[in-house]
Amino acid sequence: MQPFYWESAHGNFGDDLNLWLWDFLLPGFRDVHPDVLLVGVGTVLNQALLPAGVKKLVVGSGFGYGSLPDLSDREEWDTRAVRGPLTAHKLGLAPELGIIDPAVMVAEMPEFRNLPKTGGAIFVPHWESTVGGIWPLVCQAAGLGYVDPCGEASSVIRAIAQADLVVAESMHAAILADAFRVPWVAVTTSRSINSFKWSDWATSLGVDYRPRQVPISSRAEAVTKGARFWGFDFEAPAVNANDTGRTDRTEAVVFKELEHSSVSDRTGNALVMTRNDPPPSMLRSMAKQVLAAPSTLALWQARKARPQLSSDAMLSEKKDRFREVLADVRRDYL
Repeated sequence: MQPFYWESAHGNFGDDLNLWLWDFLLPGFRDVHPDVLLVGVGTVLNQALLPAGVKKLVVGSGFGYGSLPDLSDREEWDTRAVRGPLTAHKLGLAPELGIIDPAVMVAEMPEFRNLPKTGGAIFVPHWESTVGGIWPLVCQAAGLGYVDPCGEASSVIRAIAQADLVVAESMHAAILADAFRVPWVAVTTSRSINSFKWSDWATSLGVDYRPRQVPISSRAEAVTKGARFWGFDFEAPAVNANDTGRTDRTEAVVFKELEHSSVSDRTGNALVMTRNDPPPSMLRSMAKQVLAAPSTLALWQARKARPQLSSDAMLSEKKDRFREVLADVRRDYL
């Protein structure tokens, strides 16, 4: 059995944790049923994305992009759980199958338990916002630590678990924060952020998706997203989405292989590895910071906003139900 997940060309910790989470949840799953795909964490329940003619075991995935898959063939689909009630409704499944995003179980892994708090607030953008954005500079000015969602998954998760507050444009940053009992504030910088998948997860835990709007941080980010920046509208570059509804905007933007360095919080503690652009001139850097002032203010205000956190009882109940699903999968497949 092999895990199926969306692989971004830039990396995305929420999808990448499929590489090792299932070895913890279903040890030995790779050694059995080589003809079965394990469809777990991610918004991948998509007619065009998942291969036809292959048996798929669905354990917690969600819908949100492209066309709905046809689950009528029981020989091809074994759906044990989906991410939330909105996905269950869209797919015509029983409401009780809309349980929780499997990523919440990361908090049960020994390497992430009882981590010491480094303190402070962090910002985790959506991976698309890292393309052309100057969020490390904005975060520094707003008094937040910056965590690159395209960084190595376990490092990103540790940064989230050790924070006091997570300002999240990345949905899985909020999911992991909630799982580690770290208060979180949802923000969005773009109309392309998928509100359905956010609401799907949030509804599963009895919280609301009420994102605060944060302006785009730079002209380059606006070009990448086809958005407005300081009164100018920019056209998005060509996207490679096919029929999946998911995009990787790469064609019109030139990237370099960049060295890595660590970003630190206000106490000097390293948070997570992040990519660095070549150092700009001081004048150019100052100009960028001035143009990013609305982003800085909005992010500072998000940091001061009232955060959310699901109830302990609700989270515990959903995790218990998901453990029951895992037990059934072990009985039937392992």
